[in-house]
Amino acid sequence: MFITVKTFVAKPSEITHDWYILDAEEKVLGRVAAAVAHRLRGKHKAIYTPHVDTGDFIVVVNAAKIKVTGKKASDKVYHRHTGFPGGIKSINFSDLQQRIPGQAIYLAVKGMLPKGPLGRAMLKKLKIYAGSDHPHKAQMPTELTLETV
Repeated sequence: MFITVKTFVAKPSEITHDWYILDAEEKVLGRVAAAVAHRLRGKHKAIYTPHVDTGDFIVVVNAAKIKVTGKKASDKVYHRHTGFPGGIKSINFSDLQQRIPGQAIYLAVKGMLPKGPLGRAMLKKLKIYAGSDHPHKAQMPTELTLETV
């Protein structure tokens, strides 16, 4: 005798996307990125389905004040290519933070999300701001700490 159990699959109409705000001041880059990627994917929800976007919106404030451990501020290097021959450009973490605050968080979270259309849709729900001001007060985001993730 076999017992059949149906697998639950979340439908887009059943999903609610909540808003959370995370203050990144004096937090470690990798820990913030892991927590944000976890929430963007929706893995904290009971209705998590791998092929459906069940995640929430995340607003990261004070991204310019994030820190890294050890000597990563000078040794961690980000590479990009312009598309032209010999067009590789490199920049270290501290210079990137001065030039584009929050880009390090964006790149770290992007690397932790799935590649393809689903991952790009999840990444669009991430809002990063260098300072403490953000235009999402109307959504009434819930305060999120790294301990609650």
